[in-house]
Parts: sequence; C-alpha cells; structure tokens
Amino acid sequence: MGVGRFVYTPILPLMHAGAGLSAGAGANLATANYIGYLLGALVGILAPALVRSRALLRISLVVLTGTLAAMPATHDTAVWFALRLPAGVASALIFVIAVSSLLSHLREYPAHLPGWAFGGVGAGIALSGLLVLVLRPVADWRAAWWASAALAAVLAVASWNLRPEARPTTTQATQATQAIQANADQAHEATTVTAAAADSSHAPRTHRWFTALFASYTLEGVGYIIAGTFLVAAIEQSSPGPLGGGAWVLVGLAAVPSSALWARLGRRWSRPDLLLAALVVQAVGIALPALIGGAPAALVSAVLFGATFIGVSTLALATGAHLEFARSVALLTAGYSVGQILGPLVVAPLLHHGYQRALVLAASVVLVAAVAAAVLRIGFPHHMVVVRATAPVRQPAPTESAADAGSHR
Repeated sequence: MGVGRFVYTPILPLMHAGAGLSAGAGANLATANYIGYLLGALVGILAPALVRSRALLRISLVVLTGTLAAMPATHDTAVWFALRLPAGVASALIFVIAVSSLLSHLREYPAHLPGWAFGGVGAGIALSGLLVLVLRPVADWRAAWWASAALAAVLAVASWNLRPEARPTTTQATQATQAIQANADQAHEATTVTAAAADSSHAPRTHRWFTALFASYTLEGVGYIIAGTFLVAAIEQSSPGPLGGGAWVLVGLAAVPSSALWARLGRRWSRPDLLLAALVVQAVGIALPALIGGAPAALVSAVLFGATFIGVSTLALATGAHLEFARSVALLTAGYSVGQILGPLVVAPLLHHGYQRALVLAASVVLVAAVAAAVLRIGFPHHMVVVRATAPVRQPAPTESAADAGSHR
C-alpha cells in the first residue's frame, strides 16, 4: 500500500517534465486517489464482514498493481484520474484488512509489534522513492510507473497468503471492546473496521475533548497530505536534481519505526501532550524547505515529516479510543480522509506560483491542529479506563492497567 498510494509523489516532477502535467492537474490526480481512499474506508465501516475476506484482499492487490502498470499507457488526464480513483479504494481495503488481521492475530503480543507492521507503509515509501531515484537519470516517467508496478507485484506475492481477521466467536459487544483495547495501544486510520461497532450508551460525557481531537485530526489530514503530495516537487523546484527524491526516501525510512516509537512513548507520557509535540514538530518539518531551502533543510524536513505523520494517526486514534466516544475511530478516520481530499484542492490556486506557498499553508494548518491539540489537554480525563465487555469507568491511577498507566502521567 505504501508503494501504490505514495509513489505518485516522487513521480509527479517527472510527469511535469515529461508528460506535460500541469500543477493543477497534478493536484486533481492526488484528490482522485484520496477520494478513492475515503470510499474504501467507508466500505470497511459499512460492511465490516469484508475485512475478513481473503478474496477481497487479493482482488485489491491485483487492482492496485494493475492501476500502477496502466498509468504510462496514456497521456489523458481523465484516464489517469480514473486509474488513481480505484487505486485509492484498493489501498484503503488492503490497509484495513492488513491492520485488522495483525490486530486480531497479534493481540496477545507486545504492543510495539503491530507498530512495526504499520511501518510497512514507510518501507513502501522508501522502496518506491529509491526506485524512482535510481531510474530518473536513465529513464522517464513511464518507466517509473512500470517499475513501481513491478515492485508492487513482488510485494503482492509476498502478502498473497496473509490471513485476514478470523470470524468473531464472541458477542458483538465483547468484540468491539477488544478492538478498542487493541486500538488504545496501536491505532491507525484503517482500524475503523474493527472499532466502528463500539457504540456504548453508558460512556462518560467526553464531547468537549472529542470535539477538539476531531478538529485537530481533520486539520492534520489537510496539512499532512499537502506535504505528502508536493514535498518532492517543492524541494526540486528550489534544488534541481536528486535531492527531492532522496528526501522522499528519508521520509519513508523515518516512518518505518515511528508508529512503534510513538506507541512506546504513549506508555510513559500523556497522549495529548505527545500529539501536541508531534504536530509542532511536523509543522516545522513541512515549513523548512519553503522558508530556508537548501539540502540540509530538505533532509531535516524529510526526517521530521516521516517520523510524525504515522505517529500522529497512532496517537489521535488511540486518544479517541481512550475517550470511549461512540464510534470515535470511525469518525476520526472520516474527518481525516475528508481533510486529505480538501488539502490538494485548497492549495491548487497557490500552485501557479510554485510549491513553497503550498508548504507554508500546510505548515500553518498543522499548527492550527496543534492549537486544537493544546485545547484537548485542558482537563483531559487521564484516569478513565476501559473494562472489557462493560461500560468504561473511572478509577484512581494506582489501579489502572499496566498498558495505560504510563500514558496518564
């Protein structure tokens, strides 16, 4: 999924140069992919039984690989749009099936282990970025798409026999509670499929904190996706050559351990505090190439961005699960996905003047998300814990579970 969804970022400058793709059309293609991703996530929410389908996983792997291979077959922007849309759907379905599988099968294992599996997204970014970086001196944008399709095919073969989540053997209420317990340790955007059924009428009133969290995470969707789509093009605009592609490889490498790292930090420090810190760090990383420029700023930007964008999702969804707000993970993911769709559309008018303004706007949006996270910290109910198969209750800190006690300090 990391290849199929994010390889467009390093290929975008090649399509500008070799395929005559305009900046506005490039933003529209990105939006098509993000619309598809939202549709795929909604399928997982509305039909959670599909998350247990090995056939759907395999179909999605084939569709994603096929859409990558078909991109060089035309110069028609409408056809590219039609290809990136199902690629987004397939990406979401692959992700939700994989995440549900690992949360189901690794539930009794240390929490950092699923975090490393989430790092596969970063590995896909790094591998596809490295592939494009190697090819660009000797090949054009078409070869980059074909090579990424070949890489996706190899990874599809490796994941062909992944075991989806097993059919439930417990009651729906117990299953939902177990899913929330797992998300509290390792949550990411596609875990909606296992947590969407959590709808307890006995939950404490946490609307105030959830509203701040929802606003923060939706704004993060807007800001992060602008950088995730145009970072390479922005760097190459001011520093022509392989620097942009190299920075994208660094983004992927930094993302590999980030989910496990932020989850481990969440055991020691408050998640709202960590969310605020991650958003501020990310905003700095996004702004650096636009405000300073040059190789050092680009490389530092890549590391800061890669180390935070998956971590923010982990922290935000874990915080939503902790609050026990009805359908929290589903609602947060929907807001995040809508933010991703809006991001390229919001900055499209700015792209006529280059990508620097787009990055400054993205950093500003992420800073506003950080302000919302700061509001979330005010009076946050750290001592609220979840009891399996029952309504959440409040207990004094000494009796908290070992998994959550550290995050409430």
